[in-house]
Amino acid sequence: MTRAEAPSPGFCSTVVGGRWLSFPISPEPFPWCCCSRHRRHCLLCGNMVCFRLSPVPGSGLVLLCLVLGAVSSYALELNLTDSEKATCLFAKWQMNFTICYETTSKNYVTVNISDLGNATYSGSICGDYQNGSKIAVQFESGFSWIVSFTKEVSTYSIDSISFTYDTSDNTTFPDAKEKGRFTVYDTVALEIPLNDIFRCNSISTLEKNCVVQHYWDVHVQAFVQNGTVSTKEFLCDKDKTSTTVVPTTVPSPTTTPTPKEKPEIGSYSVNNGNGTCLLATMGLQLNITQDKVASVININPNTTDFTGSCHSQTALLRLNSSNIKYLDFVFAVENENRFYLKEVNVSIYLVNGSVFSIANNNLTYWDAPLGSSYMCNKEQTVSVSGAFQINTFDLRVQPFNVVEGKYSTAEECSGDSDLNFLIPVAVGVALGFLIIVVFISYMIGRRKSRTGYQSV
Repeated sequence: MTRAEAPSPGFCSTVVGGRWLSFPISPEPFPWCCCSRHRRHCLLCGNMVCFRLSPVPGSGLVLLCLVLGAVSSYALELNLTDSEKATCLFAKWQMNFTICYETTSKNYVTVNISDLGNATYSGSICGDYQNGSKIAVQFESGFSWIVSFTKEVSTYSIDSISFTYDTSDNTTFPDAKEKGRFTVYDTVALEIPLNDIFRCNSISTLEKNCVVQHYWDVHVQAFVQNGTVSTKEFLCDKDKTSTTVVPTTVPSPTTTPTPKEKPEIGSYSVNNGNGTCLLATMGLQLNITQDKVASVININPNTTDFTGSCHSQTALLRLNSSNIKYLDFVFAVENENRFYLKEVNVSIYLVNGSVFSIANNNLTYWDAPLGSSYMCNKEQTVSVSGAFQINTFDLRVQPFNVVEGKYSTAEECSGDSDLNFLIPVAVGVALGFLIIVVFISYMIGRRKSRTGYQSV
């Protein structure tokens, strides 16, 4: 949703699961997502997570209410080259924005900016020691976003992020009381080792002056050395997971989780400007092992929100709930004629209060021709890592070329094929036929031998 919509009087409005919803708030005129001085009226409604964010030491703690997965976004990617055509700045990320403003009738309206499909990168520069590097993005009408970097001897820093919007645009900000350009500036001051690529799949949020910015799936490297993007990752704190050292002696046994019943089947979809672009139906069971403790989580589709994005070569389905920060399924096109599940990213709140996060972008599951769907009713296991597997039940998915919001003809997995039972039968028949041929050959040979003796 990119246009402004006015919440009902006395209600806080937001987007959840693709629907515009309103919730009761206090009589004061600011909804929870707007002005910070009324943040104490933030409500815990739906799958809303409240946490504290302090991006800069000394800036004070900010209590922030975030509805995870409420607004979809588009993946952005920049590969900036220098005069010698060598890569000097690489970035790939997703982001969206929520802005509130006052109308001439003294109402407060919220606008969500999530469609960044036509972004341009004019003004982005490689930079050096004297002049910092910069990513500059322009999108829609009058929106710009800039992140600045500086370079030291052995490190580089993400210094600041600024976001500019123009309320003079009556299409996006109808009936705005104050017309003009407004800029929100945030200091980040995040230091990264030189020649490391910064990665943060988790959701990060900045909130200031009635503007909320969400970022996730961030991969960025400024001041790229020798034109080659590094494979060594510097992780944000949210993406860091505890690891278990494998002992040289006999390992302690892993706690076996109590088996769970089959999960409920859920239906999920992703919409773009042209209608439904991704369909998925499946029961999901998550198997997690952390610190030698195994646990099983069945995803309840009735309490799970979903969002995502669709592009010509990739598609994303993201699930989240009260205990799942995000569970991403990333699909890709192969050889322009098939699709497959390429990547799974997950971050989950465990019962002990810790956060389990893992990512794998080198998978090859659920392969099917473009223009069809993939189906597997039998239980399947997607092995993301040694510590994380996903069991799927009654699976059907189509991430590309969805027509009229319906599944196309399905390509079934080998476990579902009606011909599977014929394989052992065919083998048995072939062996039986071979035995008969050998026996007949033996009898013919023996008969000829007797005939030869009689003639002598």
